[in-house]
Amino acid sequence: MADDSKFADLGRPRRVWAIGAIHGHVDRLAALHDDIGRRFRVGDRVLYLGNFLGHGPGILATLDELLLFRREIMAVRSVIASDIVYLRGAQEEMWQKLLQLQFAPNPQDVLTWMLGQGIEATLAAYGGDARQGLAAARDGAVTLTRWTNMLRQAIRSHGGHDNLMSGLRRCAYNSDSDGQSGPLLFVSSGVEPTRPLAAQGDTFWWGSGFLRITEPYDSFSRVVRGYDPAHAGIRVTDYTLTLDGGCGFGGTLAAACLAPDGEIIEIVEA
Repeated sequence: MADDSKFADLGRPRRVWAIGAIHGHVDRLAALHDDIGRRFRVGDRVLYLGNFLGHGPGILATLDELLLFRREIMAVRSVIASDIVYLRGAQEEMWQKLLQLQFAPNPQDVLTWMLGQGIEATLAAYGGDARQGLAAARDGAVTLTRWTNMLRQAIRSHGGHDNLMSGLRRCAYNSDSDGQSGPLLFVSSGVEPTRPLAAQGDTFWWGSGFLRITEPYDSFSRVVRGYDPAHAGIRVTDYTLTLDGGCGFGGTLAAACLAPDGEIIEIVEA
């Protein structure tokens, strides 16, 4: 259907465990992992809907927990690497852009905007300082490159973090034996219902069209997202599911177990 390096084909799963925005709250994530780990079966998929980073107090521990649970699931016989998928959210998109800040035409303005969107928690977790970044942006590309290189080195010092971040997908869907898309489409935050999947671009994390889905989008009967910018809570409609319990903003971390036909088997919170 689309570029495999951007979109994840979940194949024909037994069930899909989809986990909403985490925002650095590792304790809630570990509690969900304990629950899912006890009930995971061969043929299931585990799918993280982005926004692991930002806002919360345990960002590095969150990434470590993601990697630890991946190893535990991979230890189950017949489970393969593609059974566990990570989507890119707005926080991960900003973080990747921050690491290339020296190429921005107005880096000081870009960094100021990112700080207002919650990136400072991730920056501090890797030993960065917002004031130093703003000063480097004012000083010019050479100084700014040194600053972003320092951040890259800090990421590499935490085993597996760089690899996890480089493997993020934009969306995921299930499919049939012929590779045709199935009933479920998973995104981080947004999808524009008037555009085909391959033309969504950054709508996946910044788009506002999700609430306009009032009929099946494309060939999908249900679109599932993990983050709601309006913080309106967990919501189920005939054609959509929002799995955002407000984690990072005083609420819970939500996850859903879904059947491959789009049926919601269960929604759990931690």
